[in-house]
Amino acid sequence: MKTVINAICLVAIVVGTSKVSSAQWPAYPTLRVPKTAAGQPDLNAPAPRTREGKPDLSGVWQNPRPPGAFQNASGTGGAPPPPGVTPPANNSLNLFRDIGTGVQGGLPIRPWAAELVKKRQADGSKDNPDAHCLPMGFMQFHNHPQPRKIVQTPELIIIMYEANYGLRQIFMDGRSLPDREAEPWWYGYSVGRWDGDTLVVETSGLIDEGWLDIIGNPLTDAAKVTERFRRPNFGSLEIEITVDDPKAYTKPWTVTVKQRILLNEELIEFICIDKDAAHYVGGQK
Repeated sequence: MKTVINAICLVAIVVGTSKVSSAQWPAYPTLRVPKTAAGQPDLNAPAPRTREGKPDLSGVWQNPRPPGAFQNASGTGGAPPPPGVTPPANNSLNLFRDIGTGVQGGLPIRPWAAELVKKRQADGSKDNPDAHCLPMGFMQFHNHPQPRKIVQTPELIIIMYEANYGLRQIFMDGRSLPDREAEPWWYGYSVGRWDGDTLVVETSGLIDEGWLDIIGNPLTDAAKVTERFRRPNFGSLEIEITVDDPKAYTKPWTVTVKQRILLNEELIEFICIDKDAAHYVGGQK
């Protein structure tokens, strides 16, 4: 548990101090924001569309802040976060919680994978890639308190995560996923297509026994992940995520993440140094 708390503190330090340096960019308003009659951003306005007529998912997105006190790692109310730190999201999938809380009945996890989770928890999550400046599993990225930016073109969609400076490429040019002989990647290989107003993204070719969340629920090299991105209005983004990993789970399962637009802001540069992990429980240099 101390690892989780340390991870929160690391986020607080990096984000809190980095916001000062963000003043290098003068305040610049987000372009083409719909306004209410009172001149305020109209987050309930229709989602913007591209020249091709598809919903435009572009923008900087963050997890919504829950009402009330900041939630600490134990799930109880804690002190307010430092300036510039977004509290954990009030979603079914959360960086600071077991991903299984978002699945009815819990995750259909196989015995070997359940034992691996117990070991990772007993070790204080010291081997979580985030603790060693390595790419997080994108499931963990989806609900990280730091924002992400989507850049959409007809042939390629890029998601840039402020946390650990993560980067995903989603190819929209009609290519197929590579076969199982492809070299595994941290973020896997992702291809997308439109199903009406829903962007459907399929990902495979992930590294073996990756981390889905802070406690270490695994994702293996046998996994195929399907994400369905929807922008129901200008201010909201919904991502339905289905994990089909027969190696680690007995059946596919689905969770949904909701995010909101972040206006008049840009991502900051995030540079992580592995020496920070030496201060974690069980960490070594």
